Amino acid sequence: MKIMDNSKKIILDLCGGTASWSKPYKAAGYDVRLITLPDNDVRTYTPPENVYGILAAPPCTMFSLTRTKAKKPRDLKEGMEIVRSCLDIIWTCMEIKQDTRYKKLPLKFWALENPNGMLKYFLGKPALEFDPWEYGDEYQKKTHLWGWFNEPKKAIAKKPKGDLALYKSLAPEKRIKFDMLKTKDIAPEFYGKLTRTERRAITPAGFAKTFFLANQ
Repeated sequence: MKIMDNSKKIILDLCGGTASWSKPYKAAGYDVRLITLPDNDVRTYTPPENVYGILAAPPCTMFSLTRTKAKKPRDLKEGMEIVRSCLDIIWTCMEIKQDTRYKKLPLKFWALENPNGMLKYFLGKPALEFDPWEYGDEYQKKTHLWGWFNEPKKAIAKKPKGDLALYKSLAPEKRIKFDMLKTKDIAPEFYGKLTRTERRAITPAGFAKTFFLANQ
């Protein structure tokens, strides 16, 4: 069996938080760089050359449709500041001097994720809409994905009743048994410091694994 050397393939995980989306890439030996607060800020970050792929998950706070009783008024300009910064990093990685004989850009893939909210009015119709349960994760949260990527195929077409049914409905080879609320799937330094809302904001493990398999 040929072993792939992914050590030189740079993956940028923008606003990645606990790095759950890029976790499969890191496990496969990719050079994953987590650009997230407090250590790194997408608003001041300059990407390196030869980036292979980019994952971006800007905060959804200001775009949330449930933000109706917050003490702080909705500020879409504030929300878009981070989105613009993520997109600027993506564009910077593709804005290169190019030999006109070639028709490909450097990035193998890029994707920007946000829950269903007001961001779609800025970025338009998403390339993919999904619920975590469609990839075997035991909860629902309508999520949008924009970008240039191979679509991760959904494992479940119809939502089963009950958590156990979600797992049993998968073919054995597709059973991705992750529980995003347990320590084994969240870095120890983060677990215990997160609220339920913050844990639900973490990229679901089943989706992350399936996305990785479709985009390598």
